[in-house]
Amino acid sequence: MNKKRVLIIDDSPLFTQLITSIVSGSEGFEVCAGAEDAYKAAAAIEKLKPDMLILDVELPMLGGDKFLRKLLPQYAVPVIACTSRKDMAAAMLAAGAADFVLKPSGGELETFKHQLKSAMVNASNIREVTCDGVVYKLRRSAEQKRNDERLILIGGSAGSTEALPVILREFDKSIPPIAVTLHMPAGYTNLYAARLSKQLDIEFVEARDGMALRSGCAVIAEGSKHMRIAAADSGGFIVRSTAGEKISGHCPSVDALFASAAKFDAKKMTAVMLTGMGYDGADGMLRLRHAGAYTIGQDEKTSVVYGMPREAFEIGAVMKQCALENIAAAVKQRLKEMNG
Repeated sequence: MNKKRVLIIDDSPLFTQLITSIVSGSEGFEVCAGAEDAYKAAAAIEKLKPDMLILDVELPMLGGDKFLRKLLPQYAVPVIACTSRKDMAAAMLAAGAADFVLKPSGGELETFKHQLKSAMVNASNIREVTCDGVVYKLRRSAEQKRNDERLILIGGSAGSTEALPVILREFDKSIPPIAVTLHMPAGYTNLYAARLSKQLDIEFVEARDGMALRSGCAVIAEGSKHMRIAAADSGGFIVRSTAGEKISGHCPSVDALFASAAKFDAKKMTAVMLTGMGYDGADGMLRLRHAGAYTIGQDEKTSVVYGMPREAFEIGAVMKQCALENIAAAVKQRLKEMNG
């Protein structure tokens, strides 16, 4: 597997050493160089053509946000901003950083390691960045293959945070891309993703706008933002993560996810409705079924709240009802049939 080559830009040798150890110990990543200021970083980028940057916000001579504004229009790569100053997060994200991680203080080293690894995975999946309102397509390696055009879609609410890992733990990295929307508030989906990523054989990450959906990875809608499916230039799909009004009573909304996916080749899609209160997702699942998707609903006996699955079933959106413990097998059987 080709590893993502990471350039570390930080004027602290100690911190550069720490990040180097984290990157080197992360599957799929390697450090290509380090630079202690913006000018040496620019020279390293020109020479080495890294796939990702980990950037100190407070650089000597030129601040991190100014550096990004000069860099991204010429060389668009995902950049993870690192600093001890939380007040700089908004400025760095506006300047085009893909993510923002606070440097550790005291006994927070393990938390920092996990957050940085998660940010690297998230950043490696995006396909564009926005710098001061202008969108730049990321440079792509010639060896990158087209994305899987199959898709698994999962929605749920009450009880679904416990139900979802029961399904996902049955999958390995050969599984097609998975997009998940659960009714969760802002600030909780990242923690949930971090917990599940430690428990599963597949990757599990919080959505970022422009992120590619790829095999062996599940992406969950960010709390209080709708996640929709859009076409990727290289085939397959990316996600659009945007704030907005509630749809079917919720943000994020399962209907928003399902309805957006129904606009594409739904014959390659499998949709699952998990336990939850209300009716969100029923109309979107019906659209998917009419478009050719295979649809599965959790049964009443194993649902904590048989609301969303019932609504979908009663309007004819569900093709197969399953006990929770049988849903993964039903998805695998559908994928086997699709492969002929």
